[in-house]
Amino acid sequence: MSAWVQLRTASGEILPLRVRLCDTFLCRLRGLTFRKALAEDEGLLFVESQESRVGTAIHMFFVFFPIAVIWMAGDGTVVDTCLARPFRPYYAPRAPARYFLEADPRWLDHISRGDKLTIV
Repeated sequence: MSAWVQLRTASGEILPLRVRLCDTFLCRLRGLTFRKALAEDEGLLFVESQESRVGTAIHMFFVFFPIAVIWMAGDGTVVDTCLARPFRPYYAPRAPARYFLEADPRWLDHISRGDKLTIV
């Protein structure tokens, strides 16, 4: 099972979000596929070996609910965000990213492009 981490804003605030680090092949393969829901305070943080647009692209096949996707560069700077809708074939960040967070859509109201997050 993957580890749980917290995310901290540049001001030092810990986000009230339970984040599972998804850094194994099986975790990345499964993601949110076939899940029925995602709690408002729950998220998955995917980790890639290097910054990339293609490597951090996602699909929403067999994901039955919309999610917020927040892409971050290696230094934690948010490079892009979007609302990903069920059964859409492709979402990619505008700029290369190393991490991406999948969470409840309400997080798009709290995290914006240019913000900096630290993994604790």
